[in-house]
Amino acid sequence: MKNNVVKLMQGNEACVEGAIAAGMTFYGGYPITPSTEVAEGSAEKLPRVGGKFIQMEDEIAGMAATIGAALTGAKAMTATSGPGFSLKQENIGYAAMAEAPCVIVNVQRHGPSTGLPTSPSQGDVMQAKWGTHGDHPVIALSPSSVKETFDLTVRCFNLAEKYRTPVILLLDEIVGHMREKIEIPSADDIEIIDRKKPTCAPEDYLAYGVEGDELVPAMAGFGDGYRYHVTGLVHDETGFPTNSTEVAQTLITRLMDKVEKNVDDIVEYEEFMLEDAELVVLGYGGNARAVKAAVRKAREEGLKVGMFRPITIWPFPEKQVIELANKVDNIIVSELNYGQIALEVERVVKGATKVSHIGKINGEILTPDEILAKIKEVL
Repeated sequence: MKNNVVKLMQGNEACVEGAIAAGMTFYGGYPITPSTEVAEGSAEKLPRVGGKFIQMEDEIAGMAATIGAALTGAKAMTATSGPGFSLKQENIGYAAMAEAPCVIVNVQRHGPSTGLPTSPSQGDVMQAKWGTHGDHPVIALSPSSVKETFDLTVRCFNLAEKYRTPVILLLDEIVGHMREKIEIPSADDIEIIDRKKPTCAPEDYLAYGVEGDELVPAMAGFGDGYRYHVTGLVHDETGFPTNSTEVAQTLITRLMDKVEKNVDDIVEYEEFMLEDAELVVLGYGGNARAVKAAVRKAREEGLKVGMFRPITIWPFPEKQVIELANKVDNIIVSELNYGQIALEVERVVKGATKVSHIGKINGEILTPDEILAKIKEVL
């Protein structure tokens, strides 16, 4: 503990600190409000640890460079916001198919299109799930504080390495630009996970080969003496394309199973004052701070209200939400969009409890008093 460093830090700055603590050695991207500080911090700090920063000509190229770096063995990251996140989607799908571990930071802002570039929003949660085409694995985490941004950035890298998949950090402008006291732990106190390397001879290496119940292939870096092919096409264990429907079925199923069969390891959430709650407010990211304040105010007035906060947005914490739905009379979903996660909650609870929504789509935040008024309306 004595080696911990205490700083006043912005959320975007904490993201950079967390990435470097996790072992990031490459950043490829293109600046865009309100994520630009992630690029600036990476440009400043990566050379100090022997890493590389490159500003590409656009967001598409930034994502491509990030994938390329990951294939060489680097822990790689890119960052963007709404319009840039849209541009990265095709290559995010490529990363999922090629099983290139990398981290994509999306500091969400108001949209659609260029919208209100400096205003907060949580309008990209469904894009994070469905933005690229085809069935593909998705892991997305959403912090609600500066300290949690540091911690979850480390976790994003660990999950990317463990499951050989792109992982999305769904920040929002609130947390990205907020400044808070943060205690940065010493390196010895941070869990670091690295990708599994092959132990076989180069001539025996199958880039996408797994044995038995394994779901994640060992990954050699380009330049390590192992030669293999990488493609976004359906491919066999060698990495070369094939039109076999049987191979396609096996491959896509395995890609999905990497996440779906490890939900208990991946999903994180926070419960607040739920012991005797009759109504639950579900909130995430920066908006969860207003939700927690509203719940405290409700309790002061004798209302039995609690908060459930998904930290892992994708895969969605279905098991926990179903359990809540069977215990409470109402779930209010609070979010800075038109109701994206509210739809997911309705899908999951299947009518087991009442679901309502409070949101904003004008670039302003929800206040605790507005959420409290919704609580009283529902009760």
